[in-house]
Amino acid sequence: MDPKAYAGVARVPFLSLPVTLVAAGAGAAAYDGYFSWVRTLVALVGLVALHVAVNVLNEVSDMRTGIDLHTVRTPFSGGSGTLPSGALSSRSALIFGLVSAAVGLAIGVWFLTSVGLVLLPIMLLGAFCVLSYNRLLTRVGLGEIAAGLGLGGLAVAGTALVQNGALGPAAIAASLPAILMTFNLLLLNEFPDEEADRAGGRRHLVILLGRRSAALVYSAAALLTPAAILTAVIIGVFPVIALAAMIPSILLVKPLLWAFKSPSETVPIPALGSNVMWNLATNLALAVTFTIAVL
Repeated sequence: MDPKAYAGVARVPFLSLPVTLVAAGAGAAAYDGYFSWVRTLVALVGLVALHVAVNVLNEVSDMRTGIDLHTVRTPFSGGSGTLPSGALSSRSALIFGLVSAAVGLAIGVWFLTSVGLVLLPIMLLGAFCVLSYNRLLTRVGLGEIAAGLGLGGLAVAGTALVQNGALGPAAIAASLPAILMTFNLLLLNEFPDEEADRAGGRRHLVILLGRRSAALVYSAAALLTPAAILTAVIIGVFPVIALAAMIPSILLVKPLLWAFKSPSETVPIPALGSNVMWNLATNLALAVTFTIAVL
């Protein structure tokens, strides 16, 4: 067993996303008045396991459809290249992905028994997003929404909910930026893979809307993110210090310039990188500002 191969299909460098989502959800829950270190850490393990499952099953699907054989890889898109290189078999990767999903499910069931049925809708919707992402959702134009929910809003809300079975206003409001940012995280990364995805049967927004319209959707979601944070502060759901979570939106300059000026051209690597850093930094900034407000 080659640990590097398993780390490759798991896309380990991208597993920082669930860490920031759990941090934002736990911070919002603490601001709402509920927090448990144990439950937060268990939620983190569960979400990381589910993210691994999504990544691995995505790689298996892309190998099966031939997408992985034709993508132009970047540090942020196009797959890890692990399966095409032969470093790991598709069967071994599939088993790894299903075991990871089972770990996430087991943790979800444990929370269900301790928190109650209030968690069931989030669990069911999250499971649907994970298990049907490749075979259904990416083929009917819902992949970006599924990502925004499963690895965005539901993660934040779920982390807050498992603290004590309550979902406060800060946690609900913190879920919206998470949805928008993960939606955009996937959407921008789909531009470099457009032709390979089209040949492999995917029908995501870049293919369905065209590059210019999809770039406008990206821009709208990007600008709505700091607007959502500002609105939450104005209505008193977030502390005033949470305005600092708007600062990472400066990182949107590069991807937005590309989106407005030249969406028909290749997305610059720095723009892809800025998109990732904006996402992670905003989630972390929310977590830190909630913590400061509580202290």
